[in-house]
Amino acid sequence: MKHYDAVVIGGGSAGLSAAVTLKKQGIENIIVLEKDGETGGILQQCIHNGFGLQTFKEQLSGPAYAERFIDQAAEAGVEVLTDTMVTHIGADKTIEYVNSTEGYAKIQADAIILAVGCYERSRGAVEIPGERPTGIYTAGQAQRYLNIDGYLVGKKVFILGSGDIGLIMARRMTLEGAKVYGVAELMPYSNGLPRNIKQCLEDFGIPLYLSHTVTHIYGHDRLERIEVSAVDEKRKPVPGTEMYFDVDTLLLSVGLIPENHLADEIGVVMNPRTRGPVVDENYMTSVEGIFACGNGLHVHDLVDFVTMEAARAAEGAARWLKNGSSAGRVIRTEAGSNVSYIVPGLLHTDAMPGNVEFFFRVTRPLDAGEIIVRSGEKVLRTLKKKKLMPSEMERVLLTKQQLTGLEDNLTIEVKETE
Repeated sequence: MKHYDAVVIGGGSAGLSAAVTLKKQGIENIIVLEKDGETGGILQQCIHNGFGLQTFKEQLSGPAYAERFIDQAAEAGVEVLTDTMVTHIGADKTIEYVNSTEGYAKIQADAIILAVGCYERSRGAVEIPGERPTGIYTAGQAQRYLNIDGYLVGKKVFILGSGDIGLIMARRMTLEGAKVYGVAELMPYSNGLPRNIKQCLEDFGIPLYLSHTVTHIYGHDRLERIEVSAVDEKRKPVPGTEMYFDVDTLLLSVGLIPENHLADEIGVVMNPRTRGPVVDENYMTSVEGIFACGNGLHVHDLVDFVTMEAARAAEGAARWLKNGSSAGRVIRTEAGSNVSYIVPGLLHTDAMPGNVEFFFRVTRPLDAGEIIVRSGEKVLRTLKKKKLMPSEMERVLLTKQQLTGLEDNLTIEVKETE
């Protein structure tokens, strides 16, 4: 059985960034396993620009951003297997996979980095009543059909959910000649980035119906009509508020879920809020030697954060390969008031590798808030910020000195201010 120091599962932006960083850290014997026919992940179908401002200080399209990391991986001599589906990870870090060249194969790893990405919620997940006609797609499916295959899925379109892919597809389909009648969002606020609301909806006169959802679907063979209703504070449809749209296409942009069946199989502890693994400051999961990063860890709003986080996971994996596990006291991070979740979820406070950046999201829109980081009664840092939105990931950096020796769990909370 072939042995590797590190195996990266997933060849998207996270996996490539992790692989390149491993090479920079002196870990040479590595391989990337990618299920698709090419690396780059979802970026390959995201032909709009806006990527790379943080990483490369310029605006790039999705394929151009992916190409930067594909080139870096090639220059570093990273071994990559595409069209390769990982089917099982063993407790001893054996990895089973299949592809058309080798058939069934098995390799051994000292460390594994899960960079597995996420998938879209489907119609079944949102349980829309009505018939089962064609013409209903996830926004990502429609994006791939249009941008990769050159196929416009419909001419009269409505979008359920204000996730960023849905917003971007509202603009994209309008530019291709389709009529987009509107976007319905269950929540009283958008789940997309503010810039996408402005550039993809407002600039094209596309209505956004907040606190609304699709309540019925009509059509025998092809979608013919949808019913859209307002919802109350319990997210239940309000009788008498129904609107009807004669459309042939419904796109669903109702959330992304980390793809973690492999992690589940080997008993990795999961965060019920993110549905991704709980990781420590090195991005190691509860299973020794298995690390996680990217959208398989928690769903990001910017790909720049994905590649940044993947590099840190690879640095953590390299430290573990060279030095073994962190020792000493372990504390947890806890989401306080107005905070949904925090990554990382665990800290070894007597063996900090350096400064740690914490990622978190707020639970509701706040015009202004004070971010407070504390351990027990000890306040470690405060930050004031305007316009906090659940759709935008927040970050706060703590120094090694601030974190070393903490005894109580670390809490991040956001207090609303005027």
